[in-house]
Amino acid sequence: MFAVAGAGRPVSPKSVERIGKYQLEEFLGGGMSHVYRARDTVIGRTVAVKVLTEAGCQDPEIRERFLTEARLAGNISHDHVLHIYDFGEDEKQRPFLVMEFLRGEDLRHAMREGRTGDLKNRLRIALDVARALEYIHTLKIIHRDIKPENIHISDAGIVKLMDFGIAKGEGASHTRTGYVLGTPYYMAPEQVTGQGITAQVDVYAFGVLLFELLTGARPIAGDTVERIFYAILNEPLNLTPLREAGVPEPLCSLVERATAKKPGDRPQGMTAVCLELERAQAESDMPAGPLVSMLGPAVTLPLATAPPAAAATVPPPAPNAVTAPPGRRPWLLPAILLGLIAAAGGAWIALRPHPITTVTHSPVKTSLTRPDNSVAPAPAGMVTVSGGSFLLGPNRELANLPPFYIDRTEVSNAAYQAFCGATQHPLPEAFPASSPDLPVVNVTIRDAEAFAQWAGKRLPTAREWEKAARGADGRLFPWGNQADAARANVKSAGVRPVEGFADGASPYGALQMVGNVWEWVEEATFPTPHALAYFRGLLRPAPTAAEPWYQLRGLSFNEPLVDNAVWDFSPAPARWKDKNIGFRCARDAR
Repeated sequence: MFAVAGAGRPVSPKSVERIGKYQLEEFLGGGMSHVYRARDTVIGRTVAVKVLTEAGCQDPEIRERFLTEARLAGNISHDHVLHIYDFGEDEKQRPFLVMEFLRGEDLRHAMREGRTGDLKNRLRIALDVARALEYIHTLKIIHRDIKPENIHISDAGIVKLMDFGIAKGEGASHTRTGYVLGTPYYMAPEQVTGQGITAQVDVYAFGVLLFELLTGARPIAGDTVERIFYAILNEPLNLTPLREAGVPEPLCSLVERATAKKPGDRPQGMTAVCLELERAQAESDMPAGPLVSMLGPAVTLPLATAPPAAAATVPPPAPNAVTAPPGRRPWLLPAILLGLIAAAGGAWIALRPHPITTVTHSPVKTSLTRPDNSVAPAPAGMVTVSGGSFLLGPNRELANLPPFYIDRTEVSNAAYQAFCGATQHPLPEAFPASSPDLPVVNVTIRDAEAFAQWAGKRLPTAREWEKAARGADGRLFPWGNQADAARANVKSAGVRPVEGFADGASPYGALQMVGNVWEWVEEATFPTPHALAYFRGLLRPAPTAAEPWYQLRGLSFNEPLVDNAVWDFSPAPARWKDKNIGFRCARDAR
């Protein structure tokens, strides 16, 4: 159900070349339905069009499954689920789906070619899939066909759950009596017998998928469907390959419980699975960067190229600035530390590795720990966001994060000017040097990442930003559940000082997380059709869905106060900047 650029062949001149406003340009394959790369002739977007063949239309079961896919997937809006843009029938009354056109590969090919990365990256992939399943289960949708072929990984590392062809809404049934749907290796026992199908079948399939992702091999072998089904119903899963691969024991336990024969013995829902995966991420002892400083924060590889630091001395910055010394060679760090300790009795070293051009989907991670593993006091200008569970999103779903620090205020003009002076990074256009206490604006996410790297920090993830804004209790606004526009700079004439609106602080003491300026977060996303149309009128060259897009959070002075201010977001191209867009930074606390 996905398309890879260049994977097919041009549409034959004798075949149907247009369906409605969609110009078919390349046949990508298919069986009972055909998939084409196509162009939306109205807005110019490249899409994938899936058309049910005439033979498929003659089979009531296949046609019903196609229509089910349109109904279910068309109502799902999630960063890790394939987007469905349109649905209809062509002039021959054949139903068709219009989907986002994905570039990349499915998880099966990524595993086969060794492109799933280390344990940390595999956990990220698994967690993205788990969150997608967690979301569709809140919509009472059971996928029923979780397997590597139905997981897509884009060239930028973005994970998408696909193919709802045999998905099932709660209480719905269009499976023939005695007819089993699914892919044998990933089917739960109750799916094999056709009895008591619930969302727990997705938990089971995810456990099998996780085993395969961590080891590169399926946990069940068999040359015939009968042999596979016998193993699913009667034989316990052999965890030896997991342990031989060095997989941490908590993950081995998760796989074992997720693939339990009885649904009641499995983790009860994907939320529980997500929490365990998040815990595994937090407890992973695999360092993300090349070095860990004993005296200061460990700084990992940056997300984007930052200009080399200059040796110039800069004036002391205003609050929110962190002065970082010029870049040093990582291999000199031990000698530098010993020399400083011997000469001065100790020092605070901020290490910045050489800039690289690689951009990854995972946020940069920095660590600040004490010898006893407790959380150190927040650095100057930051506040501590306690670790643990919290309520997330519009449905206040339970989630979990380790502790972290986040800037008390948006990054100020003074702080950003100090960064530019130290690194020769260009100042934003129309930079108001005479207003040091206002938030810096007219910055792209790459500008924000460069500042964060220089400051020994990173940008917050979407979940971190939301928890810092609304606390653990899932409140509607940083200050509580009552709308009060006087507590935020919304629907006003312009930006206000970063230290303003103290009575609108979040539970952790962060200021102006709603209003003043939109804030970049390190969360890749895909544009909506409306966003693409909007930015095409503003950017040259016109943006496409294939280029990097990121989330903007928290409203600005331009917008009115709305109830979704702390959990919703706006997508924007990575190269976008405007007078109402700024950012704040974060840092790991453990």
